Amino acid sequence: MQVNLFNCSLQNRNFSGTGSIGNIHLPDFNDKYVFSKKKSGTSDEEYYKLIREQAYQDYAKGQFQNKSEGFNQLMKRYTSEVSPDRKGIITSGLKAVSRNRQNVLKPIDLLATLLEGKVKYKKLPSGSNEYIEFYDKNGEMVATYSNNGWTMYTTNAEASRQTQMCMIYNEAWGNAKRGIPLTGEGTVNMDNLQNNFDAKA
Repeated sequence: MQVNLFNCSLQNRNFSGTGSIGNIHLPDFNDKYVFSKKKSGTSDEEYYKLIREQAYQDYAKGQFQNKSEGFNQLMKRYTSEVSPDRKGIITSGLKAVSRNRQNVLKPIDLLATLLEGKVKYKKLPSGSNEYIEFYDKNGEMVATYSNNGWTMYTTNAEASRQTQMCMIYNEAWGNAKRGIPLTGEGTVNMDNLQNNFDAKA
């Protein structure tokens, strides 16, 4: 079975029109690859049905995974259920950095503890290169800012969730390809899916 991991790391990506804090442009939190905590109230069973339906729709259109806008939107919803509060961590972190910014001739190492995580900040002597790391409350890095661009990092919980969705989707897409009709019946056992994935990996 092919499982394409939906790696959402954005290497030094610039965003515009997103507002700024302390002269640093914020990432676009509406971007399909920028996940932030959002509980929808949708159950795993409902998501399973939506994922399977999306796979059948995509097969009919000749699309697969992130070539489909519907897949991308559903992946964002599904992953955001377990995402850290990136928006809160980044905005709070930038405010903390802005309050503590100083003009000195040596690098500054600042560690600020936030409600949802922490931020580490370093400004190089030139003043033009800033490097900021953002961590969630579990100590996992969720984003970095450097050279006027952003990189988002997938947490373990997000990676697991993305793998689950890809496995459900791939199975349904394969069924669509084999001409097996989509039925409203059936449930998914996430543990069994993960165990099968681990065995094949």
